[in-house]
Amino acid sequence: MDNNLNELLKKCASRHSSLCPRQVLGVRMGLAGLGALGLETPVTRKVALVIIETDGCFADGIEVSTGVSLGHRTLRIVDLGKVAATFTDLKSGRSLRLAPAAGVRQRARAYAPNETQAYTAQLHGYQAMPDAELFTFQEVRLQPSLERLISRSDARAQCERCGEEIINEREVRAAGAVLCQTCYQAGYYTDQ
Repeated sequence: MDNNLNELLKKCASRHSSLCPRQVLGVRMGLAGLGALGLETPVTRKVALVIIETDGCFADGIEVSTGVSLGHRTLRIVDLGKVAATFTDLKSGRSLRLAPAAGVRQRARAYAPNETQAYTAQLHGYQAMPDAELFTFQEVRLQPSLERLISRSDARAQCERCGEEIINEREVRAAGAVLCQTCYQAGYYTDQ
């Protein structure tokens, strides 16, 4: 394992009480995804957008290895419950989706033959496996478009029903009214 990977895994583990296989997958996927697009890590300016498909330990691995963050609008979560991420080069618009390869949990044992527990075999195997064996790489097109996802920093509207401000062109225009997505259709919460 190279020193850079080792340092990133230590940094990721410091966010938790220990290091787990999903953190390793996040760190490795972050490096592989940006690397496949020819982008350097860490991302220090808006050159990339990473969309992750779950939260938790995996997300911490992605953040630590890539430098992307929610606050810089270079990281997004679309919670599909999958350990996967799409990496987009903002200059070229090229997007790659990475996910663990089928059967990767079982194949990890070959890279950690002295480990008797599946968990520790994954923890150590994922650190040693080549990217091409650990992940699938799929060219994808973002929906909505990259331009729609990024929007404009000065885009603001006000919901005509609840009165709350809506930024980043996330309003819905329906029947001549400007509404937030929650007022237009059910949001992630309801009134009590």
